Amino acid sequence: MRTEEALAAAGIDPASVVASEDIGGGTYNTALRLRLSDGRRLVLKIAPSAPGLSYEHDLLTTEAEYYRRVSGPLPSVVAAGPGFLLMTELPGVPWSQVAGGPRPHRELGGIVAGLHKTTGDGFGYPQDPPHPTWPAAFTAMADAVLADAVRYGVHLPRPAAEIAHLVRRHEPLLELVTTPVLVHFDLWDGNILVDDGRLSGIIDAERAFWGDPVAEFVSLALFRDLDRALVEGYRAAGGPVEFGMPVWARLGLYRVYLDLIMLVEMVPRKDTDADRARFLRARLAEDVDALPRAV
Repeated sequence: MRTEEALAAAGIDPASVVASEDIGGGTYNTALRLRLSDGRRLVLKIAPSAPGLSYEHDLLTTEAEYYRRVSGPLPSVVAAGPGFLLMTELPGVPWSQVAGGPRPHRELGGIVAGLHKTTGDGFGYPQDPPHPTWPAAFTAMADAVLADAVRYGVHLPRPAAEIAHLVRRHEPLLELVTTPVLVHFDLWDGNILVDDGRLSGIIDAERAFWGDPVAEFVSLALFRDLDRALVEGYRAAGGPVEFGMPVWARLGLYRVYLDLIMLVEMVPRKDTDADRARFLRARLAEDVDALPRAV
């Protein structure tokens, strides 16, 4: 879909756009920053036409649903339709671009606790049929990305069948999750906006799913230890996760899932960075080996 077609579908005259800028930084959708003649500042996202992973369909519909249902510093949906999402622009820059100064982890923990107040009736990706239980949903999610790995010929550090078996062995832990929470699942520093030292927004929610809120802390602590101040802020704001041994075991499982996604998606995205692939394979092997063999 072209920009003009998306704007027309949203009921906006393309001629009213006085400035357009490719935001960049994303690896899937195209994102444009628009300034209209009436002074509005909007962001337009357009889905790619190239195939991706199995779950990567109708992601902008999922993102729009997330913004409409969740309370927090989120964009407001202006219009959405097949292949596009138009929303308000939030102030600030990605946290990943801010060097030095205090890191408002406790504030972030409070915001995430608020995000996790949105609950639903079924588990899994909103763009797919819901599952009645979290074990059924997560097993299906893991099986899908492992099938993608086989389909795209991805070199995994452990056989796909072995990883699938480990997921199923952890189903008793997953049975502890009985309430579907809408999880962003991409809350790394690049999707958290900061403005004048304060957290000003959460963006890029297209990978959200209904599931275990513990999974949120994988991207919040991407390739590093979980920050104590973030956990304290989350607890103080009444977040639903009660940290303890079952939580840490489930967190390890979700790390494996995210590792798989990041490694497998490199092929359909034509990412040929050999160093990145080696790093992700090493992380996946480490996280798989860290899973308890007895549950």
